[in-house]
Order: sequence, then structure tokens, then C-alpha cells
Amino acid sequence: MKRTSAVLTLTLLGLASCRAKSDSQAMAGMTAEEHARTAGAKDTAGGTGREPVHLTADQAQAIGMTYTVVSRGPLERTVRTVGQVVAAEPNLAEITPKVDGFVDELFVDATGVAVKRGQPLLTIYSPMLVAAQQELLTAARLAASLDTSDADAQRNAQALVAASRRRLDYWDISADQIDRLERTGEVTKTLTLSAPFDGIVLDKMVVKGQSVMPGMKLYRLADLSTVWVEGEVFEQDLAFIRVGAPARVDVAAYAGRAFAGRVSFVSPTVDEQSRAGRVRVVLSNPAELLKPGMYATLFFDVRIGANVLSLPAEAVVMTGERNLVFAVGKDGALEPRDVVLGPRAGERLQILRGVAEGERVAASANFLVDAESRLGTGSGMAGMPGMDMEQPRKEPKRP
Repeated sequence: MKRTSAVLTLTLLGLASCRAKSDSQAMAGMTAEEHARTAGAKDTAGGTGREPVHLTADQAQAIGMTYTVVSRGPLERTVRTVGQVVAAEPNLAEITPKVDGFVDELFVDATGVAVKRGQPLLTIYSPMLVAAQQELLTAARLAASLDTSDADAQRNAQALVAASRRRLDYWDISADQIDRLERTGEVTKTLTLSAPFDGIVLDKMVVKGQSVMPGMKLYRLADLSTVWVEGEVFEQDLAFIRVGAPARVDVAAYAGRAFAGRVSFVSPTVDEQSRAGRVRVVLSNPAELLKPGMYATLFFDVRIGANVLSLPAEAVVMTGERNLVFAVGKDGALEPRDVVLGPRAGERLQILRGVAEGERVAASANFLVDAESRLGTGSGMAGMPGMDMEQPRKEPKRP
């Protein structure tokens, strides 16, 4: 049986090649109108350009023919991509001064150090800050020395005190520090910058004694209790990814453990080179196991449809120009049908048009059937070498 199938395969391929060569030579000298008529004459069997194929039971068995049924039901798949753990942008902070000065003390002096909310990071000596504090004290003494009967003078003095306090407030001097300054009259030499939240020092760009200017980046902090995992999804899969959809994340550092998160962002654009769109997943990270820079694998379980037609992928012949199936007709012949495909889900393909629920189609040996169908003989495989299923008749032994 194996020898018969092999001979059949080689024969079909040879005949198809000869037929294609013959057709090409015959059409070489045709006009455009003759080409159109020829194409129209060959466009049979529902527009596939192929003929139905008739197989006997023995022939179907010889080539290993099996059948499947077009079924309807839920179709789900898993979209998989790779990504990277990054710090969540809303949980980032850059520590910058608002006055000129010099770094006096550096309490946090290394990248990667964990800090707590309110923890001092560094102190800055600023002549501008000293001068502003002295101005506030002078304004406060002037307001206290004025005659209360002179309302205009009192009003101007209080306005000067308020302006001096406001300047210090704009430079991040706390209200408690300003109150203490007015109460004690002691000028603070330095300004202390503190951590705004619990987090990690991602970058440190300052050393002790360094001169600083307003807006200069000194530290970059990140709260890693929540992280992002960003990856790219190919454009044919983007339609199935929705904001709020669940996602699973695997990282190499914790093999066998999946982290659960949700999609928080799907890019509105697609990269012209990679043909993919960026997708972001938010993960809770209270133990800080997930660290920025880690590579991750993202899994999205998506539903193509709750009640759709589908077939095994092996039942579809994809020629590059069209997609075909061979459906079993009323007379038992295998009829070529053009089908319109939807997304693939594992080993099944969604069928949008071309066949109906319950129809039987060829599920294997399709390339052999397709080769015979393109030959267009309509007589099946009975006359081909290697397809003679009858056993040779034994001659009676002569006495």
C-alpha cells in the first residue's frame, strides 16, 4: 500500500508539471481576448478553476483519505508575545532643587538604595535661601514695630511678611520650618530634600560638594509596588487585545510561577517596520519580585467568537492566491470550494464563508486531491498508474 501511494504521488506531480508546461506553451501566442475566454472556460466548480474528484473507497484508502465535519462553537486562542518589566511611569519621581547652591551633606549616596517616604536624601547650602530667611525675619520685626494705629503701614508690612513666606514656600521650605524660623529667629543654613514616597533610587546624579542649579536632576526614584510589562503584539492579533483584559506573565527568574495582571494600554499606532503595536500590562508587585529590566513572556487568552464555524487547519489547501477545501458532494465527489478564513486558533481555522455547518470535507491527502482536481479530467484516479486496486489474476498451474 505504501508503494502504491508513493507511485501515485510522483505520478500526480509529474502530470501536473506537464500539464502546466503544456498550458503555458499553448497560451503563449494568445491574444488578451483569447486569454480571457480560456480563463472563463477553466473557471469551473464554483470559481476555483478545479474539477470535482471522484474516488472509490479503495482509492481513498490507498492515499490515506480522512474526513472531518464543519462544526460550530466557541473558538479561543492564546496570543503570546515577549516583553520587559519597566517601572510604572506614574510612580517615578525626579528630585530637583529650586535654588542655587552646593551639596552640603549626602545621606543617600548610591544607586539602588531603598528609601522611605520623608527620608532625607541630601542638604543644599544656598546663599539665596539664607538671604530669603533674613528678609522674612526683617519683615516680621518691621511689622511688629509699627504703630497699630497706622493701618496702611501695618497692611504693607504684613504683605511684605506674606511675600517672604511665600518665597520660602515656593522653594519647598515646609510651613513648620517657616514657623520655627519666625519663632526662634534662627536662620537655617541648608535646605533638606526628602523622598516623596517609599521606593528605590534608580539613578543618582550628584556628589557631595557639587554645585547645583534650579531644575538640575539629582535623583530618580521609583515606587516598585506596581510595575508595567510592555510588549509588542502583531497587528493581526491587536483586534483581540482590549484594555482591562486579563493577562498572564512568566519571567525566567521564577520558573513555573505565573503573575496575573490586566491590560492598561493598547497603542493606537502600529510600527511600520515590525508591524506590531505596543501593549502594556499592569502588575501588582508588593514583594518587589519583578524588577525593571527583566524579560517576560506575556499570554493573552482571547475569544475569537462564541458561536463560529471552524475546521482543522489541515483541511484547508492554501495556494497563496486562494484557500480551498474539498467538500463531499451529493454524488460522493470531492468538490473544490473557495473559503474565506478568519483567525487561527491553535489547530483550527475560523471559516467565514464557503461551507456550511455539518458539511463533510476532506481532512487529509488534500495535496493529492488538489493535484488531480487541477488536472481537470473529472474521471478520478482510476486510470492513473499505481491506482489499479485489483489483485493480479493467478494462472492455474499446469499439470
